[in-house]
Amino acid sequence: MPCEILEIRFPIDQVQYWADRFSFPRTDEHLIAQNNLIQQQRYFTKEQLLALCRWKSPRAAPKAEINEDEFIREVSRISLATENERLRIEVLTLLSGVSWPIASAILHFYVSNSYPILDVRALWSLQCVIRGNYQYNVNLWNRYVNYCRAKATEAGVSVRILDKALWQYSKEHQRINNDEGG
Repeated sequence: MPCEILEIRFPIDQVQYWADRFSFPRTDEHLIAQNNLIQQQRYFTKEQLLALCRWKSPRAAPKAEINEDEFIREVSRISLATENERLRIEVLTLLSGVSWPIASAILHFYVSNSYPILDVRALWSLQCVIRGNYQYNVNLWNRYVNYCRAKATEAGVSVRILDKALWQYSKEHQRINNDEGG
């Protein structure tokens, strides 16, 4: 298993520094703006799902296109309504094109910004290297959520600021195709 422990690779007092350096080619303001509407609807639409897929992983959007509107509404209703954390994330992976990382972004933007966004760059910055066809699971997810929330609190920042710091640190330090993989 590639993630026996989660431990941040840089001093906690540098979280804001790395977050301030964050540069991602796609903005997330349109996703943040959808939160209130989705909370009122108590589900998300196909267009809202596709917008998130295009932001998180543009390659996933065409796969997500094949989902039927009614199926998206029902799956998202379950995810938004349940108190069961495992069901909340795993039900989203029933949608074509929705991997664990995309499901985590759905939870972050459409359920609560207290959920971190699962990403191989962020995991690398926590000394968790994902290789090959690794299958994400609820145990890793729960550990990741709890760890990120605790570290964000320790650093005095939001979970999203921590996400950005972890992603940027990896972007600047991770060497692809070396012993640490990616």
